[in-house]
Amino acid sequence: MAAPKRGRSASAQSKPGRSLALILIAIVALTGGMFLSGHTTPRLGIDLAGGTSITLKAKADQGSAINKANMDTAVDIMNRRVNGLGVSEAEVQTQGNDNIIVNIPKGTNSKEAQQQVGTTAKLYFRPVLASEPSGATPSPSPSTSSSGGSSPKPGASASPSASSSSKEKASSGSSASPTSSATSQGRAVTDALKAGSTPSPSTSASGSPKASATPSATPSASASGAAADAAKLQAQYAALNCTKPADRANAGKNTKPGDPTLACGQIRGTWYKYVLGPVAVDGTEVSKAQAVFDTQGASGWQVQMTFTSSGSKKFADVTGTLAKNQSPQNEFAIVLDGDVVSSPYVQSAITGGQAEISGSFTQQEAQSLANMLSYGALPLSFQEQSVTTVTAALGGEQLHAGLLAGAIGLALVVLYLVVYYRGLSLVAMASLLVSAILTYVIMSLLGPAIHFALNLPAVCGAIVAIGITADSFIVFFERIRDEIREGRSLRPAVERAWPRARRTILVSDFVSFLAAAVLFIVTVGKVQGFAFTLGLTTVLDVVVVFFFTKPLMTLLARRPFFASGHKWSGLDPKGLGAKPPLRRTRRPAGPAAGSVDPKEA
Repeated sequence: MAAPKRGRSASAQSKPGRSLALILIAIVALTGGMFLSGHTTPRLGIDLAGGTSITLKAKADQGSAINKANMDTAVDIMNRRVNGLGVSEAEVQTQGNDNIIVNIPKGTNSKEAQQQVGTTAKLYFRPVLASEPSGATPSPSPSTSSSGGSSPKPGASASPSASSSSKEKASSGSSASPTSSATSQGRAVTDALKAGSTPSPSTSASGSPKASATPSATPSASASGAAADAAKLQAQYAALNCTKPADRANAGKNTKPGDPTLACGQIRGTWYKYVLGPVAVDGTEVSKAQAVFDTQGASGWQVQMTFTSSGSKKFADVTGTLAKNQSPQNEFAIVLDGDVVSSPYVQSAITGGQAEISGSFTQQEAQSLANMLSYGALPLSFQEQSVTTVTAALGGEQLHAGLLAGAIGLALVVLYLVVYYRGLSLVAMASLLVSAILTYVIMSLLGPAIHFALNLPAVCGAIVAIGITADSFIVFFERIRDEIREGRSLRPAVERAWPRARRTILVSDFVSFLAAAVLFIVTVGKVQGFAFTLGLTTVLDVVVVFFFTKPLMTLLARRPFFASGHKWSGLDPKGLGAKPPLRRTRRPAGPAAGSVDPKEA
């Protein structure tokens, strides 16, 4: 019976081309995705691309504690503000227990951003005087369903079946007044401004001090001034296009709480423009807001609000007045930082200090609106600790220095491989090239995917990874050379060396990855870029060694230049001090001729 063959792996030895084809397909697919996405270069961090870094320190002087929930809420609000400036790549993140770092890339008005990120936002309730979709011509025929927004209502009252989410403002803006022509539209706005100027003196008086001056001693002068203001606001309203970021940024800019204003709001993906009356209730008079699920009715997710004692009276007055009006003048707008986040309509006066905004909310929409009502203003005040400006020129110099350091490190590694391993250095350099391509493409794709930014510490992590990757090749090569020293030829030496080298490589890379993971978890800011890059390149090192270096070495072992042990191959048996070739001692197949078994004798 023939003995089973040992030391051969058919899958690893006979089909190395399959692994090489697999990694080649992966490289082509990732590169194609990079070009299709349009992001052909890694996204650079603020220290390389230039920009402004603002460090803010929290202070618990508003009755709120400095804890994780309040810090996370402040980060969300600041992120919305910075994004409202048209900054799509800004970074707002916590550092430690009481610091927030705001990184704003170049091309942004850093002074405006600096003024906005640390100030407490203003949340107001304003009556809606007029509204319509912006950037599109509304239908002249009024909608049959006037469910313009979700209906705030007293605690136990039933929600009407026709009410819909405040995010679903289908066509209620056009059903309030005829809009078939510019003249009729302007007349509707003018009438709304006249009607909105004196809807509820008590509400205006409580909401803003300026409203008390409405009953002027000179009615003719007051009337002419009001008409001029109404005409000016009407012209601004007609020209307002909320689909343009510049118009949204300037709408209602520098308007006082006691004056009518213009505003924009996005409802279900559609931008609406509004004419809003003076502030009726300040957002600071909402003591509590939470998202709850209506288990008894059909309202689904809704937002429950609780007002302070003074806010309860003001809200009852304004809702009582709005309930008598037609749509959209029966709506009140929830305005955060000048933007309308919701505009529910009112069916009846809301008393008791509690209200509900109900409709076809999703859980996320209800929670978001509740957070805006609860934390429209920052829950904590912040003191500016430092503002660091990095110019694009300085960032370019740092990137150049980092790349130069990487090139020097790579050149030294290649020089060492060529001098010591000679022909085997070709395998190492090809593996380094594949690893570099994968790292570059994946970093380019991770920029838009997870907002990964290549900062200077991340570049340092990539440089350190060159040594880690080269170390894996050295382990494999030394195992092969040890087998050749034992007297084996190259092909069996490669297959016998791989299992032992594989274990060593996996253990080494696991330790490096574990260190990178711990560093990423326990640190914040730019150090995380170093840890992330180190962990990513460590994982790619395992992929390259398993799917490229080992199969390539298997193929080269069949080539005469390496198999014969040429002195420039790096595998010369004489140069390595190899022992004489191993020979198997075979046991005799049977008794020698002429011998007699003792038992038979």
